[in-house]
Amino acid sequence: MTLFTAAEARAELTRLRPVLDELVAVRADAAELAADLASGERTTRLGGLPELKAAQARLDELMTVVQHTGAELKGFAPLLVDFPAELDGVAVLLCWIEGESALTWYHRGDVGFAGRRPIPEDQFAS
Repeated sequence: MTLFTAAEARAELTRLRPVLDELVAVRADAAELAADLASGERTTRLGGLPELKAAQARLDELMTVVQHTGAELKGFAPLLVDFPAELDGVAVLLCWIEGESALTWYHRGDVGFAGRRPIPEDQFAS
C-alpha cells in the first residue's frame, strides 16, 4: 500500500482534479439518462440506453484511474477520496470530499469520516 505525505497527497489531488471533475459530469449525465429511461422518456440532449452504457463504462475507467494512483475512492456521490498516510505511527487517511477546494482533513482508518480532523501541518510536512 502506498503511503502519502500531505504534500504528496495534495500534488496527487491536483493531478486528479481533471479526472474527478469529469467523473462528476459523467455521473450527472448517467443519473439523468437513467431517470429518463426509467420514466420512459428519451432526452434529445443525452440519448438513450447506448449512451447510458457508454457513460457507465466511462465512469468505470475514471474510477480506475483514481485507484491506480494509490488513492482510495470511498464515495461516489459525493466523491470521497482518501490518501493512506501515517501519523505518529497510526494509520490515517488524508481525506478530500467533493466541493472542498483543498486537502486539509484526515481521519483514523478505524474511525471513518465522522472522525475527521484538520491535518496538523507540522506532522505531515515531509
